[in-house]
Amino acid sequence: MSSYILRRFFTSALVILGVVTLVFFVVRAVPGDPVASILGEEALEVDKQNLRECLRLDDSLATQYVRFWREDILTGTLGELCDDRGATVRDRLVEALPYTAELALAALLVALLIAFPLGVAAALRPYSWIDNGAAVLALAGVAIPNFWLGPMLLILFSVTLSILPNPGAGVVGLSALVLPALTLGSGMSAKLTRMLRSSMLEVLGQDYIRTARAKGVRESVVVWKHALRNALTPVVTVLGLQFGALLTGAIIVEKVFARAGVGTLLLDGIEQRSYAIVQGCVLFIAFTYVTVNLITDLVYGWLDPRVRYD
Repeated sequence: MSSYILRRFFTSALVILGVVTLVFFVVRAVPGDPVASILGEEALEVDKQNLRECLRLDDSLATQYVRFWREDILTGTLGELCDDRGATVRDRLVEALPYTAELALAALLVALLIAFPLGVAAALRPYSWIDNGAAVLALAGVAIPNFWLGPMLLILFSVTLSILPNPGAGVVGLSALVLPALTLGSGMSAKLTRMLRSSMLEVLGQDYIRTARAKGVRESVVVWKHALRNALTPVVTVLGLQFGALLTGAIIVEKVFARAGVGTLLLDGIEQRSYAIVQGCVLFIAFTYVTVNLITDLVYGWLDPRVRYD
């Protein structure tokens, strides 16, 4: 197990190195002058020069890359904000992270509450109306994009029925979290439902399940203890991958529902042509995605020892 962990840590470190390098050069390859975009064409030359020095644009790309690693990455600040001296990208991320984490966890809870009952019920009654209904809901969840589903839910529950608060009202709390969590969790629940159904069907056909039933073990024990537990291995893998994707999907959902978070911070940074914020947000999302995948691989290797040797 130790060699497997070291191998996974090494490959994850290579991925992070590649992401940092790619983000650095891609951001600077975007056409246009960021100084002119931030200050405008009518700004004084002295102001433009000061901002250019703050953004380190006068240095060569190689020098900027080395300073990016030495002064931003290794120190953990992820860069200093030129429009707010003394503040760093890390400070902005720390402020925005609780809102994104709250939304991601709520969406994950919604996905699990939908996927597990539907997936298990569909596997217990394959090709029945329950299975067909679950398949239709799963197909709809995958096909409907978040940027369409979110406004439709707002129109229905906030405008037409007036059950849930409008994002523009500035209401916080559980009621303001329901619609964005449902929007973000619906797509994830669709994938988990089909995966859990397929895995459960495979496990329910195994010999040890038939033996347990022949011994007179209660059906609830057979399903929830023996079958579901052994069917969770591939589901855990998909769950880890999808949880990382929740952070990416939150970018659109946060904007639709006017929520603070990493997604809103990233979009504001893109609009303002702030290299530091864009780099910091993308690196945070990539690092979180790689970390979640690493933990998922370790859990998967612990559940199934054959993975370590492969």
